[in-house]
Amino acid sequence: MSDLNGLLEPGSLVRHPEQPDWGIGQVQSNIGSRITVNFREVGKVVIDGTKIGLVPVFDE
Repeated sequence: MSDLNGLLEPGSLVRHPEQPDWGIGQVQSNIGSRITVNFREVGKVVIDGTKIGLVPVFDE
C-alpha cells in the first residue's frame, strides 16, 4: 500500500490512519508485508502492509 511501510524498522513510531483512537504505536518488526506494532491503547497488532499505509510519527 505505502512505500513508506518498507522503510519502517523496529523502534519507529507510527499511527494507524483508520484508527486514530489507537494512539501512537511502536514498530516491533517489519517482515515482508507483515508489520507488528505495539499501540499504546490496544496493544500488539499485526498490520498487513499491502492494505494499510501506516503514518510515521516524528514529533513524539
